[in-house]
Amino acid sequence: MATKLAVIGAGLMGAGIAQVAAQAGWEVTLRDVTDEALARGRARIEESLTRFAAKGRITEADAAAALERVTPTTDLDAASEADVVVEAVPELFDVKSELLATLDGLVKDSAVLASNTSALPITKLAAATRHPERVVGTHFFSPVPVMALCELVRGHRTSDETLAAARSFAESLGKTCIVVERDVAGFVTTRLISALVMEAAALYESGVATAEDIDTACRLGFGHAMGPLATADLTGVDIMLHASENIYRESRDGKFAPPEIMRRMVDAGDLGRKTGRGFHRHPQNPAAS
Repeated sequence: MATKLAVIGAGLMGAGIAQVAAQAGWEVTLRDVTDEALARGRARIEESLTRFAAKGRITEADAAAALERVTPTTDLDAASEADVVVEAVPELFDVKSELLATLDGLVKDSAVLASNTSALPITKLAAATRHPERVVGTHFFSPVPVMALCELVRGHRTSDETLAAARSFAESLGKTCIVVERDVAGFVTTRLISALVMEAAALYESGVATAEDIDTACRLGFGHAMGPLATADLTGVDIMLHASENIYRESRDGKFAPPEIMRRMVDAGDLGRKTGRGFHRHPQNPAAS
């Protein structure tokens, strides 16, 4: 039975994946390139577990046990005994493909190599390895300890066994999975939200309606928990722009072409919540003042 997980990258996503896996009983190796990055990742996990315990979602004993199951390291070779390896490094194709190629030469033959990506083609990433059949996409959602969905992406050569193992892993963490059977640009979720955000941004750019009214229309008219422009602000206008540009470049489908307003916003540093201003103002962030 698979019990050992290696997460490569101790950022927000990597720390979140490590946390939920440790809570589910997995022995987790959390790897990053510096002790400082690892310390930040461990602090994120500890803070999240503390909040869960304070809200009564888990016991303090369970929180402590989960934290104990996470072993930070700067040694990539520590991934060699893992049953599942999830890379959660930045969304840069060259960085991810080079890392997967290196991991392919380190891990045991039965290990699953998973890339946590929201848009990069799994087939192209897997082509950097000697064993593309064991590479799969696992698109977790942020914040990982809260969001219930995991999007599994089958590359052109991903085996049935690898996909099944990835599904078993994600479901063991309490996630509900959807499977992308064909490796299209943007998969299912990023493709859907990108099309909606690009149209919403175009309506805003042309003065058809305010950002507030566009978001209200989607919340009250369609039952969305959050409007598309508020979603862009939460995700990061720069990240949404980059994701849509990737999908447009691959598909040449005009509905994914970002409107000019998004490029100008990124140029100006209006990236959403993280800078205090995007399609909406976020005065709780000091950057907004």
